[in-house]
Amino acid sequence: MSRPLRGLWTEWTIAIAFLRDGRAQSVMIAVGVAVGVAVIVFIAALIQGLQSNIIERTLGTQAHIRLLSPDEVNRLLPAAPGTLQLVQEDRRAQRLRSINNWQQVSATLDRLPELTAVSPVVSGPAFARRGEAVQSVALTGIEVARYRRIIPLERYLVSGRLRVGADEALLGKLLADDLGVKVGMKLRLETGQQNSRVVNIAGIFELGVRELDSRYVYLDLKQAQSLLDLPGGVTVIDLTVADIFAAETIADQVGRLTSLKAESWIETNAQLMNALTAQSLSTNMIIVFVAISVAFGIASVLSVSVVQRTREIGILRATGATRRQIMRVFLIQGALFGLLGSVMGIAVSYLLVWVFNTFGPGLFYIPVPTTLVVAALLLATLTGLLAAAVPSRRAARLDPVVAIRYV
Repeated sequence: MSRPLRGLWTEWTIAIAFLRDGRAQSVMIAVGVAVGVAVIVFIAALIQGLQSNIIERTLGTQAHIRLLSPDEVNRLLPAAPGTLQLVQEDRRAQRLRSINNWQQVSATLDRLPELTAVSPVVSGPAFARRGEAVQSVALTGIEVARYRRIIPLERYLVSGRLRVGADEALLGKLLADDLGVKVGMKLRLETGQQNSRVVNIAGIFELGVRELDSRYVYLDLKQAQSLLDLPGGVTVIDLTVADIFAAETIADQVGRLTSLKAESWIETNAQLMNALTAQSLSTNMIIVFVAISVAFGIASVLSVSVVQRTREIGILRATGATRRQIMRVFLIQGALFGLLGSVMGIAVSYLLVWVFNTFGPGLFYIPVPTTLVVAALLLATLTGLLAAAVPSRRAARLDPVVAIRYV
């Protein structure tokens, strides 16, 4: 039979007419979908904002990858043939030493597209002395132009200027408070090699990490090399990458390329990564359970709608509507529930995010990525479509003669 339901009486118009007839039920299920979508978008945006803030704070004060010289190991003489050798070995103490051919290594790393910054650094222990006050510090010799691409020190300056060289140094705020010094004052730096130097305090920084703010002293690369008795040497090469979550893979590649010990931020912050993984898992579980509850709500409403509109379905079937058309009518209703509810829910989620960003504690900012909005819209629509599958099949199987007699 030809399709008599063309023009005005298409599946869309019938579906919308059914929705209008059950207006109260339609509004309730749309509100239910909206609440579910609002929860999904807000919670996902909140977790993403929190994770981004944590990662930014963590990586804002450290390199993504660090290259160091391989650990020194003991060399054992081979045993004579036929001799059983029992060895008790103590791990060798690691001394401060330079990376071999670091200039060539740095030049090679500069050409790798995966890396966004390369900065040779020399670091080692020292003492900072002012009068009777003495503090253990970590000297860090840098080339400012390169190191600023690793850690933008100018963002963290609380006083003074970003200057090292010519006997000038940068101090952490907590260290400056402990020693009672300010910008423009002098400080003596001493190392275990009996080297010492008086430096002028050019600036004071606050990275927000207690261990760094209470110990770090930044110097020019040559000054630090001289104090640490490593002329022309560096102890670390700091790297940053474009994709921070690929740092471990890139670290393995760089380590094999340079034969150096490579440590990624993922390896050195294993507890942080475990926490982020747990947060992501909990967010995904919330999304799944909310989607399931929304699906059951839509399915229950459409199941009731099939029962309530049995006579209408019978009349449509008797006038020539095919089973596929009847099925599409209810599938369209499910998709409309998901679509309209998701639009309302996204609007509510934007309102919740605005309230949090405006009147919240101000610890971090919540962005709402466009991809998250589109994903929520598609998820709700698809959920509504799938939830309507069972009721639509039930409606399509109704016998028109029996359905018309139904009261």
